[in-house]
Amino acid sequence: MELDALRTFAKVAELASFTRAAEQLGLQKGRVSTIVSQLEAQLGTRLLQRTTRTVRLTPDGEQFFERCQTLLADADELQALFQQTPSALRGRLRIDLPIALARKIVIPRLPEFLAAHPGLEIELSTTDRRVDLIREGMDCKLRVGSLGESGLVARKLGELTLVNCASPAYLQEHGTPRTLADLSRHRLVKYASTLGSPPLGWEYMDGDEVRFHDMPGVVTVNSAEAYEAACLAGLGLIQAPVLGMREWIAEGKLVMVMPDFNGAPMPVSLLYAHRRHLPKRVQAFMAWLGEVLGPSLVT
Repeated sequence: MELDALRTFAKVAELASFTRAAEQLGLQKGRVSTIVSQLEAQLGTRLLQRTTRTVRLTPDGEQFFERCQTLLADADELQALFQQTPSALRGRLRIDLPIALARKIVIPRLPEFLAAHPGLEIELSTTDRRVDLIREGMDCKLRVGSLGESGLVARKLGELTLVNCASPAYLQEHGTPRTLADLSRHRLVKYASTLGSPPLGWEYMDGDEVRFHDMPGVVTVNSAEAYEAACLAGLGLIQAPVLGMREWIAEGKLVMVMPDFNGAPMPVSLLYAHRRHLPKRVQAFMAWLGEVLGPSLVT
């Protein structure tokens, strides 16, 4: 039984799709189907239930997939066992990062990681939406904010401190808010990861409790960059990580307001699939990412 056949089957099982598995493996869809069919014939059992719309594991397939993941992880570990230097790491990494952190921190430092590991290739997804790590075949993803996913391992790296900001033009027109009561005369740029879901309003800490104060607003966005741009354009107040606001505050393009009513710090976590062994290349990237982000986080 060849490892390549097991990897092909595992990718189809992870993504529940022959088409997506073929795209990620760089193979023709027909070739992927043939490999899985040959594997089923060799085992003498049906591993996948195929319909025109779905691909699901059979009971035998579920049992085989679990053992297959362990075997592939052991194979990766064995292959890396005698790789004594970091530069010996090889393979492809698929990583998902929030747009702002990728652009401002990670990508500028990425050349040093690739210089230390010239045998690696990186596929980098940058988005503020909630990526399905398993379905989209990611090795790991960085999440800012609450988690919510089940079945994944979460490694907390630290927290991002929030500040409240507005543009000078906005404050000149509407005044500077100083209390929660003042907010009724102001606008909030609202953020919703999924447009159509109700934004929660102005967030602030009341002792150890997180509370929300309802506020009017005329613009709702679903990305950190649009959130920042809306504030710079004078469309309202925002509550954002100080990490992304420092340059605008230093240049006088944004002003901090209501420092006694900041939102709760946002957790920053690395998420990855639960495996007995993570490939060395994934471990190396996650360790490097933690070092790169460390100075920007509160632990």
